[in-house]
Amino acid sequence: MFKMLQPHIEKILKVPDLSKANVSISCKTLTPEEAIGSPGRSDFPLQKGKEKLMQAVIDGFIGQAFTDMPGNYEGTLHDALHLPPVNNYNRAVIIATLNALCRKLGKVANTVHCKDAQPGECSQKLIETISSEYGKPRIAVIGLQPAMVEKLAQHFEIRVFDLDPENIGQEKYGVTIENGECDLSAVEKWCDLFLATGSTVVNGSIDPFLKVKKPILFYGTTVAALAELLSLKRFCPVSS
Repeated sequence: MFKMLQPHIEKILKVPDLSKANVSISCKTLTPEEAIGSPGRSDFPLQKGKEKLMQAVIDGFIGQAFTDMPGNYEGTLHDALHLPPVNNYNRAVIIATLNALCRKLGKVANTVHCKDAQPGECSQKLIETISSEYGKPRIAVIGLQPAMVEKLAQHFEIRVFDLDPENIGQEKYGVTIENGECDLSAVEKWCDLFLATGSTVVNGSIDPFLKVKKPILFYGTTVAALAELLSLKRFCPVSS
């Protein structure tokens, strides 16, 4: 995927004065309160310490990325976007930076995670969007986003796949969480729609999902710039 993304990055860096500009990027890890506020529930991965939200800021424009390998970063725009995508930390820096840059250039919006009651609002809008655009599909949910899964399970036939060993095999909202390291072709035969977390771009698991033939809808702030540059369908209606 990063090979597909690289030509787009190089094109963006050719914007006059941008590639040579000494742009400072502060990439910091947000606390759960900073990232998601008080959503009225305590089962989000952010709150359980499974993931952190890294934030890049370029001239006041914000881009974010979820990762399980958080850390701070200071450097030029050119250096940040040319980090080798060899681990979840580097990929998070690249993606958060690219999200901030594309926000600055007016290419994307909705790059800051929703807070407080908004995740619940997002889940309701998801039901409405899927019903309107896909009818009554069988959905393969990639990544356990609790507010979404709880709401989806009330309206659709779903299977949920996750990479966290603590979730695999557990029943959540009437659905048994399956291992995300699965036979994707078999899952594709079963489902009518994939609903995938944008975090797949950071944890390195996105590539197989770019090859599926069934419709796929990515959600979240992490995948903002990638979805725009690679023409992927994205759902993230109440972020800012």
